[in-house]
Amino acid sequence: MPLDQKPVPAQPSADSGPDSGPGVRPEGLGPAPEREPAEAASGAAPVAAGAEAWDIRQSGPWTHRDLAANGARFHIAELGSGPLVLLVHGWPEYWWAWRHQLTALAEAGYRAVALDLRGVGGSDRTPRGYDPGNLALDITGVIRSLGERRAHLVGHASGGTLAWVAAVMRPSVIQSLTVVSAAHPRDLRRALLTDRRQFAAFDHVLGFQRPWIPERRLVADDAALVGRYLTSWTGPNGLDETAVHAYRQAIRIPSTAHCSIEPYRWLMRSMARPDGIQFARRMKKPITAPTLHVQGAADPVLLSHTALGGGEYVAAPYRWRLLPGVGHFPHEEAPEEFTAELLDWVGRHKE
Repeated sequence: MPLDQKPVPAQPSADSGPDSGPGVRPEGLGPAPEREPAEAASGAAPVAAGAEAWDIRQSGPWTHRDLAANGARFHIAELGSGPLVLLVHGWPEYWWAWRHQLTALAEAGYRAVALDLRGVGGSDRTPRGYDPGNLALDITGVIRSLGERRAHLVGHASGGTLAWVAAVMRPSVIQSLTVVSAAHPRDLRRALLTDRRQFAAFDHVLGFQRPWIPERRLVADDAALVGRYLTSWTGPNGLDETAVHAYRQAIRIPSTAHCSIEPYRWLMRSMARPDGIQFARRMKKPITAPTLHVQGAADPVLLSHTALGGGEYVAAPYRWRLLPGVGHFPHEEAPEEFTAELLDWVGRHKE
């Protein structure tokens, strides 16, 4: 498959909001297929025709492009120049979740890059490769493909889990680590096995374990269930309607519902399997990157007492920040406060 390795400017449209024009595919890739192999294999219901026209490459000051890493093609949005800050989204978001931080980091003298994870947004939807080890290698591979030796890595929720893993697997590549709404994988595993409150808070993840049905539910009624998740997982500030609409449309792109929940299926199904046990043992390795750990005090998905304690695994400077009144999406619910914390942290660890 041809890869466009050159920057592709964001496509202009009469309306750069969530109802902007048809999706843009990299040059040489041709039209998007109506149904990709991963979805066909999953038995997921076809999405509405309108979802295929959703423009994942939303216009803005950033530049969109595609690059190859770890055997797949990844879409990124980038802005600015200087030390690299790589931003990794959680579920059910995509690169656009970092729109506030992209501009702020660029203005502060950084090269800010927001990544679409494998199976989401504008990146490849492969039939396999959704275990945390491989997804973490996607992230470090993207850093190398960007021509950088090291990066400040920022991850939210499932992207935060992968940030922990990347820091263990490729410590020389991670200059600093910022983890948002994500417990260390060993703490999360322990909580899911022993803490009834955290287990109940992950009821959506439990629902993802069934075949076929979760994909159908996620895309039904214009992805109404995703909208309910987003609004119920926030604090008093909530998410604006434009953001909720964007994430509802993005999950309806063919194969996204299936691919985006495959990591959660691995999480639960691997608990008693040799690969899951081996992964948990591997994550005992101390993290050598300075780590900022941000958690919303009102997060109903990842409970604050589950996230607390990540510093036990960090053999470097560690800062815990609990944001009062903030839910599962600190970077969107309190963008100014979160961005100030992030800029201060990466600024302290430039060298």
